[in-house]
Formats: sequence, C-alpha cells, structure tokens
Amino acid sequence: MTVLQFLEGPMFYAAFAIFAVGAIWRVAGIVRLGRKPDLAPPKGSAAAGWFKGNLRHFVPRGLFAERTWMHLLGGYAFHLGLFVLLVFAAPHIAFFERFTGLSWTALPRWGFILAAEFAFAGLIVLWVRRFSDPVMRQISDRDDHAGSWLTFLVMLTGCLALEEAHDALRALHMGLVNLWLIYFPFSRLMHAFTFALARGATGAVYGRKGMNP
Repeated sequence: MTVLQFLEGPMFYAAFAIFAVGAIWRVAGIVRLGRKPDLAPPKGSAAAGWFKGNLRHFVPRGLFAERTWMHLLGGYAFHLGLFVLLVFAAPHIAFFERFTGLSWTALPRWGFILAAEFAFAGLIVLWVRRFSDPVMRQISDRDDHAGSWLTFLVMLTGCLALEEAHDALRALHMGLVNLWLIYFPFSRLMHAFTFALARGATGAVYGRKGMNP
C-alpha cells in the first residue's frame, strides 16, 4: 500500500469517522442542554421565530451592514466559493463516486477557477479582518487562526493537485484534508453546524414573546 492509498483509504475512513462522531456528539450535546421553561404566556410562535431568526440574520440590518460590509462580502465569497469547490469540482465528484456510486455534472475549468478565486479572496479578507479590526483582534484566538490557515492550506494544495501530475501533491492534499476533518469537531469550524442552532434558539425566544428576531 502506497502513502497515497493509505491517506485516501484507511486514514480517510478514520478521519471521517472522527469528524462524523465528533460533530454529532457536539450538536447532540448542545441540543440536550435545552433551555429553562418560560412561564410567561406565549404571544407568538417559537417555531416561526426559529425560522425567522435563521433567515433574517443572513443579511445584517442597517447600521450593522454599513460597519460590517467587508465581513459580509468576504464571508459570502468564501463560504459559497468553498461549497461550489467541494461539491462541483471534478476530482471531488470522482472521489465521492468511488465511495457512494453517485455522480453529477462537474464545473467547467473556468467555473472552478472563478469559484476558487472567490473562496481564496473571501478567506483572506476574513483572516486579515481578524487582526486589523480592534474588536475582532480581541475576540480571536489561536483556534480561529489555526482553522483559517488549515482551511487555506487544504484549498491551496487542492488547487496544486488539480492536474494530478504528481502523487506527492495529491498525497499532501489528502493528508491535510484528513487533518482538517479530525480538527473540525474540536474547533470553531463547528459553526458550520451550530450557527443554525444559535440563531434559531434566539429567534425562538423572540418569536414566543411576539417580537421580531
């Protein structure tokens, strides 16, 4: 068994298992926390508030939008670009097909390049803001920077391995992917799953009180 076969086989299975179990454990733990019962009579729907709380906060309001426009643009560019790369890049589709038997239409090369540019630009903007903005600098720690750099390296090595000219580049990419999967559930990267819970919980409280979340 070659190093590449090990990284794409047993190591990937182990890393994905840690990712899945860890993520489920974290989410289940948050859900089990529950909340204190609200003894006041409801004035609105908590369920409707949950959905409004999630949908409404995809776009900041008024003055907040003016002050965080760079964060907003960078966040959408990175997350949407990364999603497109992960799901529609031809090598990823081939990788998924090998494990699931499912396949779909891949991005053309120009689409991959465009999505990659958006993802890289967005991630760089978000990281620069972490140390250039006084507030973000105070609330950011090593975990935030480690997650940003690890994601950047996964994306960079993925682009370098795109041509599949050298197995070493592909092995480097897969090694970093496995490390990213293992690190994910123990870091703030978990916000990919928990942001909906946080927004929904706040929205449900406001919705039950008859207020707009």
